[in-house]
Amino acid sequence: MMKDLKNMKIGLFIPCYINAVYPNVGVASYKLLTSVGLDVDYPLDQTCCGQPMANGGFEKDSTKLAHRMDDLFEKYDYVVGPSASCVCFVKETYPRLLEKEEHECLSSKIYEICEFLHDIVKVNHIDSYFPHKVSIHNSCHGVRLMKLSSPSELNIPKYSKLHNLLSLVKGIEIYEPKRVDECCGFGGLFSIEEPETSTCMGEDKISDHMATTAEYITGADSSCLMHMEGVIKRKKLPIKTKHIVEILSASL
Repeated sequence: MMKDLKNMKIGLFIPCYINAVYPNVGVASYKLLTSVGLDVDYPLDQTCCGQPMANGGFEKDSTKLAHRMDDLFEKYDYVVGPSASCVCFVKETYPRLLEKEEHECLSSKIYEICEFLHDIVKVNHIDSYFPHKVSIHNSCHGVRLMKLSSPSELNIPKYSKLHNLLSLVKGIEIYEPKRVDECCGFGGLFSIEEPETSTCMGEDKISDHMATTAEYITGADSSCLMHMEGVIKRKKLPIKTKHIVEILSASL
């Protein structure tokens, strides 16, 4: 671990839908961060970051939520969250909503949890054991905006921060689908406004993951996993979903 992290305070940001639907992901995030020696705090007063409201065309009305988040996490050296989508919204949109320069705003110190562990903490050991086959799902926000993996259409060296972290887990077998960064069809409001198209995309994506022979689909965005989990349950498919932090903290 980088030496300067030992005396720094980490604020854990848990998006509202994870808190409401997948609280186990929040617990796993806390366990994972503390297991590598970080001083982590979870502010109990946090609410939605404002992304759903802004994406629905009410960006101005989400400003109050942005101010609340900015104030709540002001005292922390770093803010970390298990959602590329929500973290990306804070990082890219808050400076404009709050009318602040980036260095004065929460956006300058917030990180997606895999990005933080890989790039800032630079972990090289995780005490986790998960003896299963997993297929990595690269979310659109994670690839395009958070740079958790290399976009397949660019002629650049291939990399995957999720793959690198999972490779530290004992007993795991890691796979990737053929269309490695194709959208699963969730897309927030897109899945509500275009449910038929969204469902077809989800079915295609799951088929691609199942072709790897994996037992689990894993990724850094619970929203994508939730969408695919819905399709899996309705069609009674022989595969499961699990957020990457649950795998990385499986033995903690």
